[in-house]
Amino acid sequence: MDSEYKEVKHRFDVITDSLDVERRYNVAPGQFMPIIFRKSPNTAVLARWGLIPSWNKEPKVKFSTINARAENLMTSPVYRKPFQTQRCLVPTTGFFEWKRISEKEKVPYYIRLKNTKLFAFAGLYDIWKDAEGYPLMTFTIITTQPNSLMDTIHNRMPVVLSKIEEDIWLDPEIHDSSTLLKMMDPYPADDMQAHIVSRMVNSPANDSPDILKSSF
Repeated sequence: MDSEYKEVKHRFDVITDSLDVERRYNVAPGQFMPIIFRKSPNTAVLARWGLIPSWNKEPKVKFSTINARAENLMTSPVYRKPFQTQRCLVPTTGFFEWKRISEKEKVPYYIRLKNTKLFAFAGLYDIWKDAEGYPLMTFTIITTQPNSLMDTIHNRMPVVLSKIEEDIWLDPEIHDSSTLLKMMDPYPADDMQAHIVSRMVNSPANDSPDILKSSF
């Protein structure tokens, strides 16, 4: 079992013994990563980033579903059902965002929590099946308005859940939309930090610790 997955298993109380997970530094849409959902108790599986609705005819969609806007969860036909019954956690140690500094140039930042190595985004998943019934599990990461730190970089940010919120988010017995939507607020800026990183991150082919080094 990869040492990184051992950390995920312990941090999120997962019963899944092992997953074929490599340590990653630059995850791109369309790639497979662990997500966690509750199936008596927490279960981890590999899912592809970019949600495909179960009712879709093809294993792709005409628009980006790597992120779901928190404001649209109740109204979007793609996310409405998963929001009620198919919520998940997306484990992470941080995320990238790009700040536009001119019409032609963006600067990449790496954002993480100050006092926590592993945390989780609020996510949704769905299961699409082909003509033979073979399942494909996919997921999306929910985004919300930026906090004061992220507002200097980008106009959106992922929904980061506290440990208490993680348990509520995964609870399949909770269907009250107001309870769930309260957790869509931006994470406190004082508990986050950001630094500029290498432009190597612009290519998914680059996947090494060098990407995360500060670049001032």
